[in-house]
Amino acid sequence: MGTEISNPKVEYQVENGVAVLTLCDPPANTYSYAMMQELDQVILQARMDDAVSVIVLRGQGEKFFCAGADIGMLTEVTPRFKYYFCLHANETLNRLENTPKLTIAALNGHTVGGGLEVAMACDLRVAKGGGGKLGLPEVNLGVLPGTGGTQRLARAVGKSKALELMIQGDTFTFETGMELGLIQKVFPAESFWEDVKSFAGKFTPPNKAAKAVGLIKRAVCSGAEIPFESGLALERELQQQLFESDDAKEGLQAYLNKRKAEFTGK
Repeated sequence: MGTEISNPKVEYQVENGVAVLTLCDPPANTYSYAMMQELDQVILQARMDDAVSVIVLRGQGEKFFCAGADIGMLTEVTPRFKYYFCLHANETLNRLENTPKLTIAALNGHTVGGGLEVAMACDLRVAKGGGGKLGLPEVNLGVLPGTGGTQRLARAVGKSKALELMIQGDTFTFETGMELGLIQKVFPAESFWEDVKSFAGKFTPPNKAAKAVGLIKRAVCSGAEIPFESGLALERELQQQLFESDDAKEGLQAYLNKRKAEFTGK
């Protein structure tokens, strides 16, 4: 049975080990300073909740995941406020990226500009077939993707391809996004949300050792930013932590006894 907390810009719900964070600012779920503050709070709430193993981020409605920053808001504030707004948004997305739990962006509609930047801060991205476009078209506004987009896109698809996509400013389908490696799965539109829940549930106990999932994430994400030998040292340290876990004991014993492991996330 899930628990639910609602607020004006972000809805938070937990059910069966999955925290669902829903961006709520119709019609396009554009983000403002207020939304980023609330998103920051619920990311921290999910991170600290022992009942949560996976975090899923989605947009309200059928047409948009997120169309990026609220342009109307940005035209009404000073350049200094714009700078601090981008700084705060970066801090929020870094918190999402660095949380020691698997994060999944469920792209239920158009995911452009800052919306794609939000999605790229998640570990995995799944999308609704034929559900919309994605891309970083900020160059068409005379600016650059300023919420981590230039850095995360280059790391996801390579420097040259990322540069091409951003300077052209085009948008493209979810299916093309999958070919580029930005999206891991495209689910049929008619069963999209049920498929998302089923996919997320695969990484929660008792199906999967959630602690191992979290430490695999840390090994990959942190290891990619440090020298290879340091990455190997980190890997050994994290492996030692897992060897001491209840789930490792259960997994090894289940293997020996030729039965399915029942993990607890501990």
